[in-house]
Amino acid sequence: MNTPPFDPRPPAVLGDDALVLGMDVGGSTIKAEITDAAGTVLAATAVATPQGEAAFDAMLDLGEAMLNRLPATDRARVERAAVVLPGLVDTANSIAVFSSNVGWRNVKVGTRFTDRWKMPVLIDHDVAVAGWAEWRFGAGRDHDTVCVVVIGTGISGTLSVAGRFVRGALGQAGEYGHIAVRHDNGLPCPCGNTGCVETVASATNIARAYAHTTGRECDSAAEVFARLDHDPAAQAVVADAMNALADGLSGVIHAVCPELIVLGGGLTGAGPALPQALHQALTARLRVAPVPQVVIGEFGPRAGLTGAALLARHGALT
Repeated sequence: MNTPPFDPRPPAVLGDDALVLGMDVGGSTIKAEITDAAGTVLAATAVATPQGEAAFDAMLDLGEAMLNRLPATDRARVERAAVVLPGLVDTANSIAVFSSNVGWRNVKVGTRFTDRWKMPVLIDHDVAVAGWAEWRFGAGRDHDTVCVVVIGTGISGTLSVAGRFVRGALGQAGEYGHIAVRHDNGLPCPCGNTGCVETVASATNIARAYAHTTGRECDSAAEVFARLDHDPAAQAVVADAMNALADGLSGVIHAVCPELIVLGGGLTGAGPALPQALHQALTARLRVAPVPQVVIGEFGPRAGLTGAALLARHGALT
């Protein structure tokens, strides 16, 4: 019997009986899950991320192995997948443009996932998808204008305005970490500029600044925040970081007046002290635009995986 040609075009929102495969590709780990409509995880696994284009072979093998381990009845229910990638991603042309952490450039993804897994597969930018998920289904739900800021090794995010998700030319929305805010005495940034927000306010650089100031090593930026109530050096480092972040976000806030800023990424391990410190820094600066509420995202370190599953189920970032 002749089988019809495979159609890679994604359908509309999937029915409640459908399962989806979501994959989040990080600089060190590729994580994948198969979930149902309620978000229940039926299968999950992870592997180390190889360098360069070999990472795509690892993604393909990981997804195929997961699908093959499912009972036949469940495998038949997996109707769509989504793979979220770091760096620059051209979603319209299905090209992984660049990732400095993984080391690929201009990889033509094409239909390699759909051909191997025999289902529609969407690719998108990891932070864009994570931010969209927080806006639509997480801490930002029921708000029309939301800025999501993801703070880890670097800083980036997303922007939703008047109920619409904003996309840049290549699908990104907010390279907030590369807004220059320390022009005269800033540190060099890997992007080639000087004094970018993330040279001061990323989790990595908060820990670095504390160690440089005190001569004491610090395991994480969250540890610096934990010392705020008794350590003047920690207070100074956090104040400098939050002032830089507030300076960087000031233009965005004046442009669109977000109701809410949602914080994600590794720095959220600092707990309530983080949104409190940023809100205080914003309050000290804003005179015309209203000061937005600042909260920690609901999905935490699972925002990428959760977003991938939601993208697969909904078919688009809408």
